[in-house]
Amino acid sequence: MRQAARLTQPDLTVILENSFDPLNISAVMRSCDAVGIREIFVVYTRPYLDKRGLVLGKRTSAGTFKWIDVYVFDSLEECFRRVKERYQRVLATLPGDKSQSLFELDLCVPTALLFGNEDDGISQEALSYCDGAFFIPQAGFAESLNLSNACAVSLYEAYRQRSAAGFYSHSPRLTEEQQHQLMERWTLMLKSEGFRNRGQKIQAEDPAIAPIFVQRKPN
Repeated sequence: MRQAARLTQPDLTVILENSFDPLNISAVMRSCDAVGIREIFVVYTRPYLDKRGLVLGKRTSAGTFKWIDVYVFDSLEECFRRVKERYQRVLATLPGDKSQSLFELDLCVPTALLFGNEDDGISQEALSYCDGAFFIPQAGFAESLNLSNACAVSLYEAYRQRSAAGFYSHSPRLTEEQQHQLMERWTLMLKSEGFRNRGQKIQAEDPAIAPIFVQRKPN
C-alpha cells in the first residue's frame, strides 16, 4: 500500500463516454491501477445505457475497483467541467489527419484521456470539449483497437514517459503528506465493514469531487 501510494499519478486519468460493456470498464480500471491512476470518469448520455446498471466485474478488474474512485455523470458538460478543474487538458482517441500519433504526445503533463462508445466512438459533442486528439498507430487491416486494449496501450505510453521523467522513482506526484493521507484512507477502508461492497459508482454531480487522498464518509 505504501508503494502504491508513492507511485500514484494524480494528474493522469481516463474518461469513458457511453461504454456499454461493464467488462470493458473493469479491464480499463485494471490498466489504470497498473499505472497508478486512482480515479476515472464515466459519462452516460444515452437513455438505454442506464447508469444504475453499471456493475464492475471483480474478476476482470482483479479487485482494483476497491482502490479506484469511479465518478459517474449523465451530463457531458458537468463531466468535462469537473475533469478540467483537476486536469490540464482532455485528449480524445480519434483516427484521422487532424490527430497526433500517441507517441508524439507529452503525457507527463496533467492529462485526461477520452475513450468513446465501443460501436460509435466519441460523440461530436464530447469532442467539442476536448483540447486535442490522438491516434494509436496500426499496421494491419483493423481500423481500431478494442476499447480496453486502446486504453492499456495509451496508458503504458504515459507510464513509459513518466517513468523516464522520474515520476515513479525520485519525483513522486503526491507529497509525503498526501501519500500519508492516502495510506490512512486505504487503511480505514480495509477496516470498514463495507469493504467487501466497495467498488460501487459515485454519482458525481453533488457534492464536489474530493481529491483521492481525502477520507470519505462511510456512506
